Amino acid sequence: MYSETGQRYWGRFGAAGLVAVDPHRGILLQHRAEWSHHGGTWGIPGGALHEGELPAVGALREAAEEAGVPAGAVVPLFMSVLELGFWRYTTLVARVVHPFDPVIADAESLELRWVPIDDVDELPLHHGFAGAWPELRSALAVRPVVIVDAANVVGSVPDGWWRDRAGAAERLLAKVHAFALAGSRAAVSSVPTAASEATSGAPSQASRSATSVGVPAADLGLAGDRWFPEFAVVVEGAARDARCPASSESVKNSAVSVVRATASGDDAIVDEARRRVALGESVTVATSDRALGERAVAVGASVRGVGWLRDLVGYGVRR
Repeated sequence: MYSETGQRYWGRFGAAGLVAVDPHRGILLQHRAEWSHHGGTWGIPGGALHEGELPAVGALREAAEEAGVPAGAVVPLFMSVLELGFWRYTTLVARVVHPFDPVIADAESLELRWVPIDDVDELPLHHGFAGAWPELRSALAVRPVVIVDAANVVGSVPDGWWRDRAGAAERLLAKVHAFALAGSRAAVSSVPTAASEATSGAPSQASRSATSVGVPAADLGLAGDRWFPEFAVVVEGAARDARCPASSESVKNSAVSVVRATASGDDAIVDEARRRVALGESVTVATSDRALGERAVAVGASVRGVGWLRDLVGYGVRR
């Protein structure tokens, strides 16, 4: 693919790469072979997307092919997109949850190295990565969380929740949990092909989730394209004992936590928002309770209505 100025961009359908962030070792960089495009420079594992391939899938596939990044070794933090109109490059930034040693798996690499974040600028970087790195680095410090007013969300859907408040809260937790896990490679890679969807007559729920995986950055007041925030769901009263779905994958690396209010649910939400803001996290409270929203803003959080949360995770959608 060539621009009007004759500059070459690899990938007819765009390209994607992975910034794997290890909290102890830094980020994984690839020393590119001399014969490759911009050979001799340092960048991230990545390459051209296949036709119809989701960028997150392509980034993980390329990282596995070029650097031996194991499936399930990382969980996504955010995606950043360079959009040129005729071509785009998607950077998937992900946290390492299962430490691994990279392996040179093809001829495109001279070396693979974990580089401390403060040392990245000392290397001769690929020009594309060099241009993106300052913004990516600043975003690494951002930790978004969405605090969910479960009672307000559940109460906005007239499905008989008042007969079983705990059950209704568990249905909400299941939706939030499924949405959070949709950012993992396993969930995204399980999306049916277009051919299989044509046979069934409509896209599956998994397909719809994967194509809109993550939360739009603008919804959280953040830079970038999409983020994968943590969710803290506050339950109260008769719903206080609602259980969150668990799996072997999510027990250790869960992006969903349950806050069980011992008294007022509103007070618990404000306390959680205040605590998270003090930790330096970017906090969004999902509620349509005006008074609660004002209290959340007062402690440094932003607010989104429950309709936003319902649409995001598909709560209240009839199958």
